Amino acid sequence: MNPDQDYHWPDLAGRIVNREHVMPVRVYYEDTDHSGVVYHASYIRFCERGRSDFLRLIGVEHKDLRATEGGPDAYAVKRIEADFMHPAMIDDLLIVRTRLVEMRGASFLARQKIERGETTVFSMNVLVVPISREGRPRRFPKPVQDVFVSFLYREENSA
Repeated sequence: MNPDQDYHWPDLAGRIVNREHVMPVRVYYEDTDHSGVVYHASYIRFCERGRSDFLRLIGVEHKDLRATEGGPDAYAVKRIEADFMHPAMIDDLLIVRTRLVEMRGASFLARQKIERGETTVFSMNVLVVPISREGRPRRFPKPVQDVFVSFLYREENSA
């Protein structure tokens, strides 16, 4: 096996279905507390992976931020509203769903939920803002705004 070979695993980052990002996550020992229940911060980590892979799949990659003249250097979470609904356990297969529901020039709002089968175990709204290296607010460059707007989730997408 050549370690430099570019492997194409199409679902490694999940997939986008009707403008919603869908990504499987397996619960490992490291994600749980001493009783085998998913530790509360793990849900937020799972959602972070979902958002990052969603951005990657739509072509807005973190590694390209600093290359954009006048654009942000990073994304920062400004606000999280989380609801812990049911416990997930070690070895569970979870699905992280990410929807971009609002876009402004200097923020976007994502609605995320984590499901185990038909049961929603966790949901979260997260407001993300672009910032400079010094931590100052920035605006998204127009091409990035256009991409985000094209992936806004609306209820008609669920059909």
